[in-house]
Amino acid sequence: MDFERKKFESVYSNKVKAGRRRTYFFDVRKTKGDDFYITITESTKRFEGDGYERHKIFLYKEDFNRFVGGLEDTVNHIKTELMPDYDYDEYDRRHEEYQKRREEEALEAQKNETPDATEEPDPVAEESTDEPTSTPKSEDDDFDSVDDEDLKW
Repeated sequence: MDFERKKFESVYSNKVKAGRRRTYFFDVRKTKGDDFYITITESTKRFEGDGYERHKIFLYKEDFNRFVGGLEDTVNHIKTELMPDYDYDEYDRRHEEYQKRREEEALEAQKNETPDATEEPDPVAEESTDEPTSTPKSEDDDFDSVDDEDLKW
């Protein structure tokens, strides 16, 4: 069992979130002969039901250059020939804004959870149950709450 577990362990892993439902994993794995290969996994949250659908590509060192070259050629063809006017940085900017907003919200929540020691607690505010104590859950929270272990196999 220990050998089986070691056989599939990643020696390096890179996770790329691509929207609410899709995540890509780039994992470097080691063979019995001390060689390395890459697994590229697309994990997509299922619309109905629980769990994820996964698709995997195994990429071996002898194919690295041709694979990267083919991918770059294909992406560049789309960017220059098929959709030259499209703003390909739009989603990166949106993701950065989203991450910044989440960090600010987390800092604000942390501030609200840790009252200043010099302030007297407001007994009326503590007794009030009319206002919600947490922020509304967004659609993104469902995916972000998934533990990385849930996505590994």
